[in-house]
Amino acid sequence: MIREWTRGQWGLRVTAALGPVLALLATTPAGVQPRGWLVVLVAVLSLAHARLPESPVGTVAMGAVVVWWGVAFREGPDAWAIPAAAALVASHVAALLAGYGPDALGVDPATLRRWLVRAGAAFLLAPGAWLVAAAFRDRGEVPGVWVTGLVLALVAVVAGSYALNRGAER
Repeated sequence: MIREWTRGQWGLRVTAALGPVLALLATTPAGVQPRGWLVVLVAVLSLAHARLPESPVGTVAMGAVVVWWGVAFREGPDAWAIPAAAALVASHVAALLAGYGPDALGVDPATLRRWLVRAGAAFLLAPGAWLVAAAFRDRGEVPGVWVTGLVLALVAVVAGSYALNRGAER
């Protein structure tokens, strides 16, 4: 029940609810206003995500935001995609932490710190991806760019997995 939420749970669930909506609205300063029905849909899905953080409704809310960004900026992402990515990462991590236990469970500071570090590391990919996209925006199709991007993403995932496993061994 909502009445059982601790202050930490309230913070996590408000963050989970606001993230997708803020990410959606981040297209507005870039010059593209989302349709009203889309804002309402994402807001409703985000509230459901905050209430039921383990349900797939959060994936739907975030997916709608990502699709909107793809439709709104077909020529390539705007710099406002970086704060939008931060909002989506924050929402995801907040929901993940809120789903760790019963509604009345407090937020463990050590677990929160661990996930904040992981979220920060994951977010660092957003500015790099935007820089690469901006660098190639005005050029034609560069041979091998998608294969190179896939290889770099694979290297990042393997390196991150190695680092996390190494940290767990200590």
